[in-house]
Amino acid sequence: MKKVMLKTTLSLAVTLASTQIFASGFALNEQSISGMGTGFAGRSSSADDASTIFGNPAGMSRLKREQVTGGVAFIDAHTDISDASSRPNSGTNKGDMVPFMGVPMGYYVKPIDDHWAFGFGVYAPFGLVTDYETGFAGRYFGSKSEVKIVTLQPTVSYAFNDKVSIGFGPTINRIDGKLESNLSLDPRAPDGEVKIKGDDTALGYNVGILVQATDSTSVGLTYHSKVKYKLEGDTKVNYALLGPLGNQKFDASLDITTPESVDFSVTHKLDDQWTLYAGSTWTRWSRLKEISVENEGVPAPLAARGFGTITEEQNWHDTWAHAIGASYQLNKQWVLRTGLSVDQAPTNNENRSPRIPTGDRTIFSLGAGWSPTDDLTIDVAYSYLHEESVKVNDNNGRQAYDAKYENSANGFGVGATYRF
Repeated sequence: MKKVMLKTTLSLAVTLASTQIFASGFALNEQSISGMGTGFAGRSSSADDASTIFGNPAGMSRLKREQVTGGVAFIDAHTDISDASSRPNSGTNKGDMVPFMGVPMGYYVKPIDDHWAFGFGVYAPFGLVTDYETGFAGRYFGSKSEVKIVTLQPTVSYAFNDKVSIGFGPTINRIDGKLESNLSLDPRAPDGEVKIKGDDTALGYNVGILVQATDSTSVGLTYHSKVKYKLEGDTKVNYALLGPLGNQKFDASLDITTPESVDFSVTHKLDDQWTLYAGSTWTRWSRLKEISVENEGVPAPLAARGFGTITEEQNWHDTWAHAIGASYQLNKQWVLRTGLSVDQAPTNNENRSPRIPTGDRTIFSLGAGWSPTDDLTIDVAYSYLHEESVKVNDNNGRQAYDAKYENSANGFGVGATYRF
């Protein structure tokens, strides 16, 4: 029973990682529509609009006009499950457990003088929703998850001169999550359910430097700090087979740290029309060694079945993501963009579960910006992602689930920048 609960109560942190499509682990990339068009190549070395608050806060010093940037990215993900087997040998394997979802963002930048600029951003750095069909064969290892992290970032930047600028912004991060899984001690009896929810608010920071190395080349470096959360919530158990003990609610807590990352990129302007971008991002996913959930006030009979302290090894590893991109200034009104990126997954074959069925991925992007006036720019972007196929092999001693997963996704983004 301990193993059953181990898998069903992996809690909010591991559910974050389930098939988040456009960045490694449970990170999101969708904080900029203009950046999405180049596959986020050059994210820390370009300052095309106010979304530089996330990409590199030092870039605010390059924006000479007060402006607002907002947008939303839509993710349409698809999962093919094949070669599936389970114990008990029942259930479906339809896949496509990630519903159509939107990721909003918004930024404001105001130059103060020739050196200082102030900005404020709202965006989602991590998050997901997964929802398998009722009767999913792997439901004992995860059936439904919903996690959202929203970040508020007040930011300042300072330009030492026309070559070097720096930026800094503290982040206020709010995490909310829910998790559901099935529970069974006897395949002849109806399943029970385990539901977990929790939330927390924690602080972090982003800092960056931007250097105009030559008249045509800029380089940028951005550091996004780790954020330590202590989620507080509850665990609900509803299982008739446990008799009087089968309808319980316990206070639950979980410590988790989202990882720091370093983004380095280069932007090179070939001529008045062509601009090239390249960048790499390192993320310290190796912080996620294990997940430990503490349930308080658990009666001894349930504690003996594993409802007390639950720990599971994750053993994630650090990852690299690399991207190249280009933009073409067709005329004064239109700029066209494209990009290609590759992104490692932090998971390993031994610990991968239906909640984390991700592999290394390749992403191709297209985008465009239309400026009907000097004050307004409308950006659109499209990305196609394909992941390598991976194997899931879960066994808790009572149930087992093996399957081959292959994920793909289409991303659509639309945004606008208005300059005052």
